[in-house]
Amino acid sequence: MSIYVLVHGAFHGGWCYEKVVPLLEAAGHTAIAVDLPGHGDNRVPMEEVTLDAYVDHVCGVISAQTEPVILVGHSLGGLTITQVAERLSDKVAWVVYLTAVMPANGQSRADLAKIEGDNAVASNRILSEDQLSATMPDAVIKPTFYGECSDEDVVRAKERLVPQAVQIFQQPVRTSPESFGSVKRAFIECLRDQAIKIEMQRKMIELLPCDRVFTIDTDHSPFYSAPDELARDLLELA
Repeated sequence: MSIYVLVHGAFHGGWCYEKVVPLLEAAGHTAIAVDLPGHGDNRVPMEEVTLDAYVDHVCGVISAQTEPVILVGHSLGGLTITQVAERLSDKVAWVVYLTAVMPANGQSRADLAKIEGDNAVASNRILSEDQLSATMPDAVIKPTFYGECSDEDVVRAKERLVPQAVQIFQQPVRTSPESFGSVKRAFIECLRDQAIKIEMQRKMIELLPCDRVFTIDTDHSPFYSAPDELARDLLELA
């Protein structure tokens, strides 16, 4: 049986995997949906929300496990899982990018944006007065993140979204062929994603090839819009 560690993306929390965790557990596996610092129930001051803090938190979760894990990151969570896989390569059996940013060594989210072109999230973010965090206008949240989701799920999700620390977008990851490069990579692409469009997903896969690529015909949030398909793909890696 496998251990899945599920990392959420910007604005979200571990709660976004609430439909997927039971499916993985029903198949006999362990599934841990983390709340990164500043998200979900892991609330800390915004000035303490950094990529290093994210990575430290996930490394702590993984180090407590008895065997290598399948590490999944959604969207902006791709930065975190990349750096975690570099640091704990012997404890990560698979690193899985769920329609996520997949940076190469030395790249940040801001660097990837330069090759991405128009991005609905970047163009609509509203910076806080202190410039430490950003939010999304209510009107663009559903079409950007939850286009194929039920109205009920959209309402539940919007109630739990939090401001996103902007430091995360700026810090580059540091990886090496010996560590990160030794971990098996998978990408789950989502064809109707409006936050990270399929063209950008495939451009990242071209630049950093993966051992497995799965495709789901859905939006940016398959954990709500296509949980059965998402769980099916994740279970193939067990």
